[in-house]
Amino acid sequence: MSLSELQKMKAGELYSMFDDELDQLRTKAERLLFLFNHEPDRQTRRAYLEELGIGLHPTAHIQQPFTTCYGCHIRVGAQSFINWDAVILDHGGVTIGDQVFIGPKVQIYTVNHALEAAARVAGEERAQPVVIGDRVWIGGGVIILPGVTIGDEAVIAAGAVVTRDVAAGDRVGGNPARSLVKR
Repeated sequence: MSLSELQKMKAGELYSMFDDELDQLRTKAERLLFLFNHEPDRQTRRAYLEELGIGLHPTAHIQQPFTTCYGCHIRVGAQSFINWDAVILDHGGVTIGDQVFIGPKVQIYTVNHALEAAARVAGEERAQPVVIGDRVWIGGGVIILPGVTIGDEAVIAAGAVVTRDVAAGDRVGGNPARSLVKR
Protein backbone atom coordinates (compact mmCIF):
# COMPACT_ATOMS: atom_id res chain seq x y z
CA MET A 1 0.00 0.00 0.00
CA SER A 2 1.47 3.35 -0.98
CA LEU A 3 1.46 6.31 1.38
CA SER A 4 -0.52 9.47 0.69
CA GLU A 5 1.46 12.68 0.21
CA LEU A 6 0.27 13.81 3.67
CA GLN A 7 1.56 10.57 5.21
CA LYS A 8 4.88 11.01 3.39
CA MET A 9 5.10 14.60 4.67
CA LYS A 10 4.50 13.48 8.27
CA ALA A 11 7.06 10.66 7.87
CA GLY A 12 9.80 13.02 6.66
CA GLU A 13 9.87 11.49 3.18
CA LEU A 14 9.86 13.32 -0.15
CA TYR A 15 6.33 14.35 -1.11
CA SER A 16 4.59 16.57 -3.64
CA MET A 17 3.43 19.98 -2.46
CA PHE A 18 0.95 19.98 -5.37
CA ASP A 19 -1.14 17.16 -3.88
CA ASP A 20 -4.91 17.86 -3.77
CA GLU A 21 -5.33 16.80 -0.12
CA LEU A 22 -2.50 19.10 0.98
CA ASP A 23 -3.95 21.92 -1.10
CA GLN A 24 -7.34 21.48 0.61
CA LEU A 25 -5.70 21.64 4.04
CA ARG A 26 -3.81 24.82 3.09
CA THR A 27 -7.02 26.38 1.71
CA LYS A 28 -8.82 25.64 5.01
CA ALA A 29 -5.91 27.20 6.90
CA GLU A 30 -5.97 30.33 4.71
CA ARG A 31 -9.68 30.86 5.42
CA LEU A 32 -9.39 30.34 9.18
CA LEU A 33 -6.25 32.48 9.46
CA PHE A 34 -7.97 35.33 7.63
CA LEU A 35 -10.81 35.14 10.14
CA PHE A 36 -8.39 34.86 13.09
CA ASN A 37 -6.27 37.80 11.92
CA HIS A 38 -9.32 40.07 11.53
CA GLU A 39 -11.28 39.04 14.64
CA PRO A 40 -11.36 41.47 17.60
CA ASP A 41 -12.82 38.99 20.11
CA ARG A 42 -10.17 36.88 21.88
CA GLN A 43 -12.44 33.86 22.50
CA THR A 44 -13.56 33.75 18.87
CA ARG A 45 -9.91 33.97 17.74
CA ARG A 46 -9.04 30.99 19.96
CA ALA A 47 -11.96 29.05 18.45
CA TYR A 48 -10.53 29.65 14.94
CA LEU A 49 -7.13 28.33 16.05
CA GLU A 50 -8.74 25.26 17.58
CA GLU A 51 -10.77 24.66 14.39
CA LEU A 52 -7.50 24.90 12.49
CA GLY A 53 -6.23 22.05 14.65
CA ILE A 54 -3.54 23.85 16.62
CA GLY A 55 -2.93 22.12 19.95
CA LEU A 56 -3.08 25.28 22.04
CA HIS A 57 -2.92 24.92 25.82
CA PRO A 58 -5.69 26.97 27.52
CA THR A 59 -3.09 29.32 29.03
CA ALA A 60 -1.10 29.78 25.78
CA HIS A 61 -1.60 32.74 23.45
CA ILE A 62 -0.91 33.50 19.79
CA GLN A 63 -0.97 37.19 18.92
CA GLN A 64 -2.40 38.54 15.66
CA PRO A 65 -1.32 38.55 12.90
CA PHE A 66 -0.22 34.94 12.58
CA THR A 67 0.64 32.89 9.49
CA THR A 68 0.97 29.14 9.05
CA CYS A 69 0.53 26.63 6.25
CA TYR A 70 -1.58 23.93 7.92
CA GLY A 71 -1.82 24.71 11.64
CA CYS A 72 -2.79 21.16 12.54
CA HIS A 73 0.87 20.24 13.05
CA ILE A 74 1.49 22.82 15.82
CA ARG A 75 1.43 22.18 19.58
CA VAL A 76 1.89 25.06 22.05
CA GLY A 77 2.41 24.42 25.77
CA ALA A 78 1.16 26.09 28.94
CA GLN A 79 1.79 29.80 29.50
CA SER A 80 3.58 30.17 26.15
CA PHE A 81 3.26 33.39 24.17
CA ILE A 82 3.78 33.86 20.43
CA ASN A 83 4.08 37.54 19.53
CA TRP A 84 2.98 39.50 16.43
CA ASP A 85 3.77 38.45 12.88
CA ALA A 86 4.93 34.90 13.62
CA VAL A 87 5.30 32.65 10.58
CA ILE A 88 5.26 28.92 11.26
CA LEU A 89 5.62 26.59 8.27
CA ASP A 90 4.40 23.54 10.18
CA HIS A 91 4.70 20.79 7.54
CA GLY A 92 7.03 18.66 9.70
CA GLY A 93 5.40 19.53 13.00
CA VAL A 94 6.27 22.20 15.56
CA THR A 95 6.23 21.47 19.26
CA ILE A 96 6.57 24.46 21.58
CA GLY A 97 7.03 23.67 25.27
CA ASP A 98 5.69 25.38 28.38
CA GLN A 99 6.48 28.99 29.30
CA VAL A 100 8.10 29.77 25.95
CA PHE A 101 8.28 33.40 24.82
CA ILE A 102 8.54 33.97 21.08
CA GLY A 103 9.27 37.52 19.95
CA PRO A 104 7.69 39.40 17.04
CA LYS A 105 8.42 38.39 13.45
CA VAL A 106 9.88 34.99 14.38
CA GLN A 107 9.90 32.47 11.53
CA ILE A 108 9.90 28.72 12.13
CA TYR A 109 10.43 26.55 9.05
CA THR A 110 9.99 22.77 8.95
CA VAL A 111 10.15 22.26 5.19
CA ASN A 112 12.74 22.42 2.42
CA HIS A 113 12.18 22.37 -1.33
CA ALA A 114 14.29 19.96 -3.36
CA LEU A 115 17.75 21.30 -4.25
CA GLU A 116 17.64 20.04 -7.84
CA ALA A 117 15.74 22.45 -10.08
CA ALA A 118 13.64 19.82 -11.89
CA ALA A 119 12.52 18.19 -8.64
CA ARG A 120 11.83 21.59 -7.06
CA VAL A 121 9.67 22.71 -10.00
CA ALA A 122 7.83 19.36 -9.79
CA GLY A 123 6.91 20.27 -6.20
CA GLU A 124 9.14 17.90 -4.25
CA GLU A 125 9.64 18.82 -0.60
CA ARG A 126 10.84 17.19 2.62
CA ALA A 127 9.67 18.16 6.11
CA GLN A 128 11.50 17.84 9.44
CA PRO A 129 10.11 18.74 12.88
CA VAL A 130 11.14 21.67 15.05
CA VAL A 131 11.03 21.11 18.81
CA ILE A 132 11.33 23.95 21.33
CA GLY A 133 11.79 23.00 24.99
CA ASP A 134 10.35 24.60 28.12
CA ARG A 135 11.13 28.13 29.35
CA VAL A 136 12.86 29.14 26.10
CA TRP A 137 13.08 32.78 25.01
CA ILE A 138 13.30 33.44 21.27
CA GLY A 139 14.05 37.07 20.40
CA GLY A 140 12.40 39.08 17.64
CA GLY A 141 13.19 38.27 14.02
CA VAL A 142 14.74 34.87 14.72
CA ILE A 143 14.64 32.26 11.93
CA ILE A 144 14.63 28.58 12.93
CA LEU A 145 15.36 26.05 10.17
CA PRO A 146 13.94 22.53 9.68
CA GLY A 147 15.01 19.74 12.02
CA VAL A 148 16.21 21.99 14.86
CA THR A 149 15.67 21.16 18.53
CA ILE A 150 16.08 23.94 21.10
CA GLY A 151 16.74 22.72 24.65
CA ASP A 152 15.00 23.88 27.83
CA GLU A 153 15.82 27.38 29.08
CA ALA A 154 17.85 28.33 26.00
CA VAL A 155 17.87 31.95 24.84
CA ILE A 156 18.04 32.85 21.14
CA ALA A 157 19.20 36.42 20.48
CA ALA A 158 17.12 38.65 18.24
CA GLY A 159 17.86 38.23 14.55
CA ALA A 160 19.63 34.87 14.92
CA VAL A 161 19.38 32.21 12.23
CA VAL A 162 19.24 28.84 13.99
CA THR A 163 20.59 26.15 11.66
CA ARG A 164 21.38 23.40 14.20
CA ASP A 165 20.30 22.17 17.62
CA VAL A 166 20.72 24.43 20.66
CA ALA A 167 21.70 22.84 23.97
CA ALA A 168 19.58 23.30 27.07
CA GLY A 169 20.50 26.53 28.86
CA ASP A 170 22.69 27.84 26.03
CA ARG A 171 22.58 31.43 24.76
CA VAL A 172 23.03 31.71 21.00
CA GLY A 173 23.07 34.51 18.44
CA GLY A 174 24.27 35.43 14.98
CA ASN A 175 23.99 34.00 11.48
CA PRO A 176 24.41 31.11 11.69
CA ALA A 177 23.58 31.08 15.40
CA ARG A 178 26.40 29.95 17.69
CA SER A 179 26.90 29.87 21.44
CA LEU A 180 27.59 33.19 23.11
CA VAL A 181 28.62 31.52 26.36
CA LYS A 182 32.36 31.59 27.07
CA ARG A 183 33.59 28.10 27.87
